[in-house]
Amino acid sequence: MQGWLIYNAQDASENESYIEWFIEECNKQHIELKLLIREQLTVGIVDGKTTISYNGKPVEVPDFVVIRTIEPLLQYTFEALDIPTFNSFQVAQTTNHKSYTYMKISRLGIPMVPTYFATKRSLPLTPPLPFPFVVKGATGRGGKQVCFIADETDWLNVPKNIDSDDIIIQKADVQLGKDVRVFVIGKEIVASVLRENDHDFRANYKLGGKARLFTLTDGQKRTVQKIVDHFDFGLVGIDFLLSHDGELLFNEIEDVVGSRILSITSDINLLEKYVAFIKHRVAFRKQKITS
Repeated sequence: MQGWLIYNAQDASENESYIEWFIEECNKQHIELKLLIREQLTVGIVDGKTTISYNGKPVEVPDFVVIRTIEPLLQYTFEALDIPTFNSFQVAQTTNHKSYTYMKISRLGIPMVPTYFATKRSLPLTPPLPFPFVVKGATGRGGKQVCFIADETDWLNVPKNIDSDDIIIQKADVQLGKDVRVFVIGKEIVASVLRENDHDFRANYKLGGKARLFTLTDGQKRTVQKIVDHFDFGLVGIDFLLSHDGELLFNEIEDVVGSRILSITSDINLLEKYVAFIKHRVAFRKQKITS
């Protein structure tokens, strides 16, 4: 079994150890995983057919592709060739635009803070929530493009502080600087981590936060499972804010999720589990096609 692991050049450079670990775990399970740099990959349509080349040369397509870039069209392209992608196009398209994610999750009856949608060009002079509140770029990730809006000056500066055209406006009446990330592979809740930051309203580990394992209650597990059952996930991180009473409030789903926090806080080998999941999913799919 052969697979591709796709990164853009900068992220590949910053995640060398993770990539080496991924390839090593694949080798252990008799899978050949090859790193491809997105900037050297060309995809398109020629003479009505989907075409893929690497470094300007045609390539033999793999059995599966793990895509670690934010580019749902890439998933769509491979799936058009009947090649399974992790995560899938449907997951990548929904989770990498927060507005779409909130609309999907709200239909499942999952609690979340009051949320409004706008664009840079349609921001009202008077915000829809009383100060303070939080504004996010709908396509931001990793704690970037997230602003705490304390007053009217902050509100008027939103267009220059947020890169995304689509904007999320949310109530900030939660435990600031805290969130829970739930790691999910397929239909399995693997583990949960509580992230805390005493110096920032954002809990992201890369922004100076700390983390520890978090045990979900049975009720919290049921909440997470509702989301898990609705999607066909590969590997994702589902993030929740915490109400003042400790209730989980849905925040976002991380498509290109890492495993640094889980490695630091536990002995769980997330990539070993993920590779086993991919291997089983691809083998089962092949069996269905040939039977």
